[in-house]
Amino acid sequence: MSNTTTDRADEQDLGAAGSQLSTAPNEELPNVPAMGVVGWARWFWRQLTSMRVALLLLLLLALGAIPGSLIPQSGSDETKVAEFRDRHDVLAPLYDRLGLFHVYSSVWFSAVYILLFVSLIGCIVPRTWQFVGQLRGRPPGAPRRLNRLPAYTTWRTGAEPEQVREAALALLRKKRFRAHLAGDAVAAEKGYLREVGNLAFHIALIVMLIAFAWGQLFKMEGNKLVVEGDGFSNTLTQYDDFKSGTLFGTDDLTPFSFNLKDFKGTYEPSGPNKGTPRTYQASLTYAEGAYGKDESTVVKVNEPLEIDGSKVYLTAHGYAPVLTVRDAKGKVVFSDAVPMLPLDANVTSSGVLKVYDGYKNAEGVSEQLAFKAFLLPTYAAGNEITSSFPALLNPVLNLEPYHGDLGVDSGIPQSVYQLEKRNMTGFKDSKGKQLRENLRPGQTMKLPNGAGTVTYESTKEWANFQITRQPASGWALAGSVAAILGLAGSLFIQRRRVWVRAVKGADGVTVVEMAGLGRSESAKVPEELGDLAGTLYEQAPGAPEPDPDDDSAPTTDESAVPAEGAEK
Repeated sequence: MSNTTTDRADEQDLGAAGSQLSTAPNEELPNVPAMGVVGWARWFWRQLTSMRVALLLLLLLALGAIPGSLIPQSGSDETKVAEFRDRHDVLAPLYDRLGLFHVYSSVWFSAVYILLFVSLIGCIVPRTWQFVGQLRGRPPGAPRRLNRLPAYTTWRTGAEPEQVREAALALLRKKRFRAHLAGDAVAAEKGYLREVGNLAFHIALIVMLIAFAWGQLFKMEGNKLVVEGDGFSNTLTQYDDFKSGTLFGTDDLTPFSFNLKDFKGTYEPSGPNKGTPRTYQASLTYAEGAYGKDESTVVKVNEPLEIDGSKVYLTAHGYAPVLTVRDAKGKVVFSDAVPMLPLDANVTSSGVLKVYDGYKNAEGVSEQLAFKAFLLPTYAAGNEITSSFPALLNPVLNLEPYHGDLGVDSGIPQSVYQLEKRNMTGFKDSKGKQLRENLRPGQTMKLPNGAGTVTYESTKEWANFQITRQPASGWALAGSVAAILGLAGSLFIQRRRVWVRAVKGADGVTVVEMAGLGRSESAKVPEELGDLAGTLYEQAPGAPEPDPDDDSAPTTDESAVPAEGAEK
């Protein structure tokens, strides 16, 4: 056999050894002119299930999510969407046609999502079967010329070849290589966790896609403001606002109820962090189901109450002054707590008390009343605008009374925290100015001309609770962790093979050759081979080199001479 033929055979051996380190399916270009319908279908399936297309679809999915985070979405904030439409006469119709106001339920986003899902499955299934086949098989035998591999070393020893091979087999197995005797050499392989990590990463992506899709379809989220002493039942009519996934039904609401017994908030009393919250906690009594037994619990920030898959989070708090309104004849027409919205870190709050029915003025005419209110939890003399501390140390309530028509019969929704003054008239003081008074707990404001009174009784606290149900969130978390671990394994673990050949040379002395091959170039393979060779050398120490001047000494076989540039 000529040298050219031998070199080609060696290259085929090395190519086969290297190609078996990968589980990526071999792709052949189809014969385009003779493809036909079936051929084109196969070509399309190969392209769709290739790794480069999967990465491209993943990139498109990430890019498609950008407008979903920058543009108001109709599923989460209809008010902002309406405001955007009012401000942008040109962009709004364009966004409607492109589905940018509902990105995650749009046709194009769903198409990319489904194609990515199919592509990942098409990538994983064949690679998994091929990897299982590799696990059931054995590492391939040694190439004919080991000195052509990138990591290589050789020496002569007085030990018998069988002894060297047995020692090499025991050493490689001790180093957790899969090793076996293959002819005159030991073949070993290590780093299977790289492919395990690669497959785990892609399987985790599928799990995350399913979990996110399931969570979006069956999720629900609602908010409820509850004043101390009041309660909540988990029914649709009880929510202040509510949104849910496409496939979520009201029958899926977890049956439970709770009452807010007490809310407690503490703050830093002094120093540079004065007023910073120390603790926010709500004491609740809750019951599961329609006839469940009442139980007590404390809900804190990031420590929700969890009931059968639903979580009750504490998200905000504020104050609700208790007000009593009487008409001209002293009849009580309103007596309840009025929740007010915080305006700053010191819980300076604003709100509106609206009396819709039952009030009659001094002339006996039925009217509606409204009181614009500002609450300063800690009033400081000379500062009638903002509170100086968030706790109720010196509460003062500022009231502005109005009478007239609140416009609730017009059918137009209005905020309970804002006052529409279009059909309302302010009560005037003795100087003809808008009546405005500061009240402390227990004090009463008298309306002009005997029109009635309003009394600031006391102050309660309120807490806002967010009730959520996010199915498959545990699967999404598990998929995320598995994806990170799998990606780390595929990046930092290297698949590599080691061969040890021990044969008798022409002079009767054993020639030992060791070579290593990695799936990718890395300094770790030569270093590891050097460590293995050093350990094996201690068990099969080197023999003296033959005297070059001795003509009777046989020539060393070419296979035992390292190629130029090989590792020694």
